[in-house]
Amino acid sequence: MKQAILFLVLISANIIMGSDKKLFVEMPAIFSDNMVLQQKVKAPFWGKATPGETVLIQAGWGQTAKAKVQNDSLWKVKIQTPKAGGPYQVKINIRDSSFTFKNVLIGEVWVCSGQSNMEMPMEGWPPRDTIFGAPKEISNGQDYNIRFFTVMRDYSDRPKFNCTGEWLVSSPEVVAKFSATGFFFGKKLADELNVPIGLINSSWGGTAVESWMNKKYLGFVDEYKELVKKIEDSGAERKKLYDWLNHFPVIDMSGNSDSTQWRGLNFRDSACSTPTYDDSKWKIMDLPGLWEETEVGNFDGAVWFRRKIEIPNSWLNKELVVELGPIDDMDETFINGKLIGAHEESDSWDKERIYIVPKELINDTILSFAIRVVDNQGGGGLYGDKDKINIHVKDGNEKISLSGGWKYLIVAEYRSGKFFAFGSDAEGFASRPPLAFDLSSATPTALYNAMIAPLIPYSIKGAIWYQGESNAWKPDLYQTLFSKMIEGWRADWQEGNFPFYFTQIAPFNYGGKIESQRLREQQFLALSVPNTGMAVTLDIGASENVHPGNKKDVGNRLAIWALAKNYNKKVSHSGPIYKSHKIAVDKIILSFDNADGGLVIQEDKSTANFMIAGEDSVFKIADVKVDGKKLVLSNPEITKPIAARYAWSNTPQGTLFNKKNLPASSFRTDNWKK
Repeated sequence: MKQAILFLVLISANIIMGSDKKLFVEMPAIFSDNMVLQQKVKAPFWGKATPGETVLIQAGWGQTAKAKVQNDSLWKVKIQTPKAGGPYQVKINIRDSSFTFKNVLIGEVWVCSGQSNMEMPMEGWPPRDTIFGAPKEISNGQDYNIRFFTVMRDYSDRPKFNCTGEWLVSSPEVVAKFSATGFFFGKKLADELNVPIGLINSSWGGTAVESWMNKKYLGFVDEYKELVKKIEDSGAERKKLYDWLNHFPVIDMSGNSDSTQWRGLNFRDSACSTPTYDDSKWKIMDLPGLWEETEVGNFDGAVWFRRKIEIPNSWLNKELVVELGPIDDMDETFINGKLIGAHEESDSWDKERIYIVPKELINDTILSFAIRVVDNQGGGGLYGDKDKINIHVKDGNEKISLSGGWKYLIVAEYRSGKFFAFGSDAEGFASRPPLAFDLSSATPTALYNAMIAPLIPYSIKGAIWYQGESNAWKPDLYQTLFSKMIEGWRADWQEGNFPFYFTQIAPFNYGGKIESQRLREQQFLALSVPNTGMAVTLDIGASENVHPGNKKDVGNRLAIWALAKNYNKKVSHSGPIYKSHKIAVDKIILSFDNADGGLVIQEDKSTANFMIAGEDSVFKIADVKVDGKKLVLSNPEITKPIAARYAWSNTPQGTLFNKKNLPASSFRTDNWKK
């Protein structure tokens, strides 16, 4: 694998010696050995080279094509692909130089995108987040007729020409690292179609739909027009920042997806853990709380927190327990200069930190705390309940709160897969050039620019999508944003209204003020976009885990949409879809599409998912009767029902199915705000 990566680097940086002068050549990473090209289309090839040169492509299936390199160094050409098969070679000739892509297959190519539930690999994020059935599938990795391309994480304020990644042949090692949802989708297609499948995974956990939209189509949404302008105007400031950052030592994390790569990172900051370190120039931050909510703002990197507390004499020489709540993302925690605990894996953001302090350390009533927090995306810091952050004697009842003011120092900044290490000097970060508008994976358009634009116009059959959790906090615009995202991708790819199938977010206990059913409703409404389909997950979620382990059913449910709509297979592809309702005196009658064979209320589950309300807008549990492809809802206490809802909560368990055992989406007949 390392040799293949080196080969791609040589091409993308390339200075190839010609007969009389140096010849510049750059090919996007999406073209590599082992790639899959879409069958029976005019597949685009493109790249950069010395202006005025002629590019000749010779394909192993007998087709050739030529292109002239334009004054901007760009060239593009299309070449007809045959029906599924291979392997072939594709040779690129420029002047008297050439290179060849080997082991190329022709088949069906799909893009897989979204946030963590698409990004989550087959090997999972143990110990908590694991994939059902993964060990067997991984062990059989060499048997699958699938090729995989994973786009490395990146963001940008403008569309990039290239990304980092390579096409890989299926093997246990490759399958383990690839998107589980994408894998199961591809495996279902490969099994049913008996052709090579190419999967391109471009996803990033914790990201919102806005980040995956292109600038033009985000600008069509009134609420984002001003923000798009700010992004456009912030380029010069960001250049100053990178010029400043590049004076510091760099730790490059790109190209490594191992969750353990974050252990033992050296930011020249070890002195910050020592009790005698002078932190008098450090600023103060109230904890718990994400640092994005403080003057630090939108920042990824490493931050030290320090504080001294006084304990009672009665605690001396006793084993203590420190409870810090969850820390986003990773931490090393010290008391009196000694490491008492750490979580240094990238999936640690929601794990409660409970550390035992050996009694040998408790020889003074003054304890010096030092915590190094490393955040590589999204929110950062100690963010739990302030009443649960404390220190106490093991098995004791008396507790000392650790919430309140902590001194803090930023010792490293994380950008574009790299850490820039400032060290323990309190003046390091203080001289950072200010940014009126910063850029991160959360910035609208930033992921489209770096992780989607470099793939366009690589010929694809369609796209699958699993995202929405990060928009559950503000769901009302999701249908508009998501629909515009699809429209923008289709316009840029110039492949027509290619199929776009998406997963409705699963039940999860978001708590408090979040009503994820409203986000699910927005996804349901997005089915109005032509040539889309939705995989419902109400029956396979995990209310206490935002990363459900059943990705096989998710992938299969996305795949049956494609099999039915794009590959002419006679399979049921959707559960019941609410269509309309009517009032019949004291009852509400609901009608559905896709009620193949009739509707089914699963008998082993409660029907409390169905509720109706009268003119007082108070919802009560409904009695439900199945009438073929209709449901009849009533409640003896409601004589004039006017509204019905199904599975209208954060954590419903799906109860409504068709006879093909495919679940219905949550829905409501009203549009009330509360």
